[in-house]
Amino acid sequence: MSDHDSASGHDSPRDYASVRPHDSPGDPGSTGDHGSARDHGSAPVGWAGRSDREQRLDRAVARGVSRLTGRALGPYQTAVIRIGFAGTWLLFLLREFPHRQEMYGPDGPWSWDLAQQLTASNHAFTALMWADGQIWFEAVYALAVLSSVLFLLGWRTRTMSVLFLLGVLSLQNRSIFMGDGGDNVIHLMAIYLVLTRCGQVWSLDARRERRAAGARARDGRSRPDRVGVALWAVLGLALAAATLAGKIDGGVFGGWRTVYWGLWAAQGLWWLAGRYTRSVQPRVFLDVVANLVHNAALFVIMAEACLIYATAGWYKIQGSRWQDGTAVYYPLHLDYFSPWPALSDLLSSSGALVMLVTYGTVVAQVAFPFTLFNRRVKNVLLAAMMTEHAVIALVLGLPFFSLAMIAADAVFLPTSFLRRLGGWATGARGRLARARGRLSSRVVRTRFGRTGFGRPRLGRTPPGSAEEAPRPAETAEEPHVGFTA
Repeated sequence: MSDHDSASGHDSPRDYASVRPHDSPGDPGSTGDHGSARDHGSAPVGWAGRSDREQRLDRAVARGVSRLTGRALGPYQTAVIRIGFAGTWLLFLLREFPHRQEMYGPDGPWSWDLAQQLTASNHAFTALMWADGQIWFEAVYALAVLSSVLFLLGWRTRTMSVLFLLGVLSLQNRSIFMGDGGDNVIHLMAIYLVLTRCGQVWSLDARRERRAAGARARDGRSRPDRVGVALWAVLGLALAAATLAGKIDGGVFGGWRTVYWGLWAAQGLWWLAGRYTRSVQPRVFLDVVANLVHNAALFVIMAEACLIYATAGWYKIQGSRWQDGTAVYYPLHLDYFSPWPALSDLLSSSGALVMLVTYGTVVAQVAFPFTLFNRRVKNVLLAAMMTEHAVIALVLGLPFFSLAMIAADAVFLPTSFLRRLGGWATGARGRLARARGRLSSRVVRTRFGRTGFGRPRLGRTPPGSAEEAPRPAETAEEPHVGFTA
């Protein structure tokens, strides 16, 4: 229907295409609706219903597109994932620091020559293959630790996510037999987190943005980000040097060389659009693209977590020990998975408990992807699975695997719960700051309150005076020094 026809109230020939030939005002079987529609210049009833459905569908599609492009979804969930995986990797590196040479060093069981042959065949990225020396290994390990700390805190999150990925890939691809299921999850999530805007909340970047917004509201101008530009330039020079030296393998479609240069160029384009363009349209366009990439990566993270549980559950169903309900009994009696033998013996002594845990694990893993359609059931099952991973960490001695899985599960936590958790953390930090202020004030009063400032202490005579003058009696109230919370 053209705009003119719609505005004038007349029906075009296409409007009557849906009317049956015998439906006319004079036909005996006609209801008269179409005739009245023609008399009053309105559309037929069937056409109006179909038009309303199309309009509702169009509005729903428009709302969905606006939601996907207008903002980055799940800011609290992605922040928890960032903190969880960065913290897990950091704790692992710190715990294995005394054993780093045997695990990833040049003299490890998986020699440098074997690692070089493997990476040449599968095109895996690892910066430890750039040089066979102790100094270079220590530098890469220190970079992995530092990037984990800064990524956890949310300082320059876009840049730190790339450096965090570089550290994870460099160490894990150096010695492929040192990892387990938790390391595989960290490996995948480190790649996905590069594509997310995971520093929107609970980060130093968010605090800097709030302060910058306050400064712009007061002064009416924005200050240049010299630290970001310097960091971007230094990393560009390092990437150019590694590329010219042939250290980054191209692989298919350029491989990691294309990935790193693309991320570096995107960061520079983002800064240029915000710094030198007078129009807001380039920055709006980049925001839309960033939101789309973030939301797609968030969906992949959720799908990856569901895939892990679904495949694990279906593989367990095929095992005979899982079918007869005794699978949990055997790892409890392995020395390698028994850090607390007394606790393992206690849990395995009850056959009913072993059978319940065995079948419950299978049911929870298989059913978890399907519970996402019901919020209440999902939250109950999610709490049960997190509790199960905590028990695995304690009983079987697998803390980093459990932490990695709990961090992956956190993507499904409700936003209301995460906001409440953030409120609790903020309140605890405020109470800690007030307690520290009261303690420091009490220390200052104890140290200086009885003598005051500028007055000599007891037992000391100032130079040039005969004797210390008699002091007045102590007052009941001590002088206040410092600030109270």
